[in-house]
Amino acid sequence: MTPIFGSTLGELQQLCVDEGWPRFVARQLCQWMYEKHATSFEQMTNLSLKVRARLAEIGTVEPNYPVDCQVSKDGTKKYLFAEKAIAPSGEESTQYVEAVYIPDGDRATLCVSCQMGCKMNCSFCVTGRGGYHGSLTTAQILNQIFAIPESRNLTNVVYMGMGEPMDNYDNVLRSTQVLTEEWGLAWSPQRITVSSVGVIPKLRRFIEESRCHVAVSLHNPIASQRLALMPAEKGYPIADVVAMLKEYDWSGQRRISFEYTMFGGLNDTIAHADALLRLLKGLRCRVNLIRFHASPLTPYHTSTPAAIRAFQDHLNNHGLTCTLRASRGEDIQAACGLLAGKKNKA
Repeated sequence: MTPIFGSTLGELQQLCVDEGWPRFVARQLCQWMYEKHATSFEQMTNLSLKVRARLAEIGTVEPNYPVDCQVSKDGTKKYLFAEKAIAPSGEESTQYVEAVYIPDGDRATLCVSCQMGCKMNCSFCVTGRGGYHGSLTTAQILNQIFAIPESRNLTNVVYMGMGEPMDNYDNVLRSTQVLTEEWGLAWSPQRITVSSVGVIPKLRRFIEESRCHVAVSLHNPIASQRLALMPAEKGYPIADVVAMLKEYDWSGQRRISFEYTMFGGLNDTIAHADALLRLLKGLRCRVNLIRFHASPLTPYHTSTPAAIRAFQDHLNNHGLTCTLRASRGEDIQAACGLLAGKKNKA
C-alpha cells in the first residue's frame, strides 16, 4: 500500500503524475487530510469517484486511534498507540508508543514519540531500558497528533517522547514539514520544538533544513560525568555540540535551549553551574531545569528544592536564562524520562 497520510505535497504530486491525474488533486488531498482531518477517501467529495476508488486500492488515511488513555490528577493525558514493528529477521510484532497531552491555561502541548524505544541508552531514562524496536514512519508520528480528541486544540508540539529524533531524521523532518508548510497545517515553526542528545551531523542538517526550535539534552557540563549518564557523549561530546551550535545565529525568533535534569549530588552543585556557564558562554540560549522523576529502574534521586533553586538563581544571576519546568503527569508515568510504551494490564 502506498502511504497517503503523511505524504508531502511533492510526493502526492508525483503520485498524480504516475496515476495520470491532474496535479491539483495533490493539493486537494493535502487539504482533506491535514486541514479537514478526513478519515476516509469517501469524505473527499471534490475528488472524482474514480480517483477515490483508486486511492482506496493503494493507500489509507484512516487514523490509528489510541488503545489506552491515562489521565493524571493535574489534567495531563498519556495516550498509548499500538504500532507494527518489523525486526531485521522479518518477524512482525506489536510495539507500543506513547504521546502525552499537557493542557496549561491557553496552551495545549503534545509530546510525541518518534521511535519504538530508543538506542541512546541514557542511564536515567526508562524508555531506553526497554530496548529499541524500530523508528516510526512519518504517518505514525503524525498519527499521534491527528488521532487524539484534542487534536484541533493543540498549540504546540514537542518531539521529546520516546526515541532520539535525529536517529529518525527523515521521518521527523517530513512530519514537521506537514505541520508547518502552507499545504499542511501551516503552523508557525515556533510552535514546534525538536530535541536531541546532540547527534551532530543530523542536528546540523536539522538546523539548516528546518526553522523549528531546537532543544539539546545536556544534563551535565562535565564530559566524564555526562558520559556516565549518556553514552552519546562518547560519539558526540557536548563541547563539540555546543561549538557547532555557536556557528549559527540564534538572535531571531528561533530558540535553542538545553534540557538539564537535576540529579541529587550528581550535577546540582554551584561548581556544575559554573561549568555550565563556561560551556555556554557566548551562545544566546536558555536552560530548562527538570526535576528528576524517580523510577525503580534507575538508581538516581532528584535534587532538593533548595539545591534546584540555588542552581537556577546562580545561572540567572550570571546572565544565563534558566527556568524550572513544571512536572506534569508524574502519577501516570507520563513525565520526562518515564515513557515506557507499556500496555496496562487489565
